[in-house]
Amino acid sequence: MTDAPDVTSEDLVRAKINSETARIPWTELQLFFASGKTLLVGSELDLVEVGFSFHEDQAERVAQWLEQEKIRAVSTDLAKHWIENNAEVWAVVVKPWVLIQNTEQPAGSDPRP
Repeated sequence: MTDAPDVTSEDLVRAKINSETARIPWTELQLFFASGKTLLVGSELDLVEVGFSFHEDQAERVAQWLEQEKIRAVSTDLAKHWIENNAEVWAVVVKPWVLIQNTEQPAGSDPRP
């Protein structure tokens, strides 16, 4: 008999969020941007972990990231930059938000152009 690791409901939620992340052309997210539903997740954060925190309504953790600007609304300038460069981004939907990470920036750098 094999000792299987214990899988928690949190593990299952993280796995579901992970399976729903994808690289997607920014142009396909314009409707969400126009409705104010896109949030930029800094490259120093794990997109799946941020999605999990939103899913679990971890308000204090999310508030801290927002205060530190590790998460912020996608700026109009950045949206234009992505359109002009036909950019792809990493994204995951955690209703009502689309959480986005910039794939153009090296880790630890500021994603603002």
